[in-house]
Amino acid sequence: MARAYASIILKAPVETVWSLVRDFNGLPAWANGVKTSRIENGLDSDVVGCVRSFHVANGTHVRERLLMLDDARHCFSYNFETRAFPVKNYLATLRLYPVTHSDHTFAEWEATFDEAPGEEGRYEKIVSQDVFATNFRNLAKIIARTRPKRPPGAVRWKGYQPNKVWTSRVIGGPVEEVWKIMRDFAGMGAWHGEITRMRMLKRQRPDKVSGIRDFYFGDGHLNEELLHLCDITRSFSYRITKCDTPWMNYVSGPRLWPVTADNTTFGVWTGDWVASAQDDVVLIPRTEENVYQRAFATLERNFFRKRKA
Repeated sequence: MARAYASIILKAPVETVWSLVRDFNGLPAWANGVKTSRIENGLDSDVVGCVRSFHVANGTHVRERLLMLDDARHCFSYNFETRAFPVKNYLATLRLYPVTHSDHTFAEWEATFDEAPGEEGRYEKIVSQDVFATNFRNLAKIIARTRPKRPPGAVRWKGYQPNKVWTSRVIGGPVEEVWKIMRDFAGMGAWHGEITRMRMLKRQRPDKVSGIRDFYFGDGHLNEELLHLCDITRSFSYRITKCDTPWMNYVSGPRLWPVTADNTTFGVWTGDWVASAQDDVVLIPRTEENVYQRAFATLERNFFRKRKA
């Protein structure tokens, strides 16, 4: 199965970008080569199951069915009803994530499909570069030119945000190089300013799931157990097993995505725990800024800005 993929950082808040791309009938406003589009049978463009019908620049008639639309997670999925390319089992998804550090948006567009024997890789490249990446670049130009404002009354998280702390940042290095550094569960002491004396207990490997790292954060002494490590999603999670901070059931971890537009990295770090509301007033911002965001920032400064100099 082939996978087409493109991603970009768009310089506008996620609520603004979502208002531009959410309309399933809105391709002519931001996608190169699509001049007109209509939703069949008079349905609204946010009715799941509706079909959009349009023609591309070379005259090809395309029909696509909306399979999923999610205003809480800023994403939608669709398939081909009338194919743009001679592929089978086409399923595409466009997703947006807020970049909390800059109030910009990480956008990714991917599709999976089956190519005919002898054409392996051909349409994967065409869809990735000529469709997804090209249309993202056009959308970025429109945003830069028009500087759209956040829609009045827009809410970032529909209900509660997905984690007690959900924070993200762009790191100026290739995702595989960033991940190579971050996946070392005992390596954070080398690049986080307040972490010292970090080591794996019992001389365990840092990629051993269930292994425990021992370290000091300032004057505090902590142990954390590795719960999962995934080279596919470039993510790991861990739980605190020893700590003086007044919280319980602390689970946290980062995940990385490639930004194909400029070969940088988008990182998200989340954390959940149980603590009193009074303690959370201090714990939430301190954890976001002094732990997660500082980790991303110091990693970039120590490993990637030096290389650019």
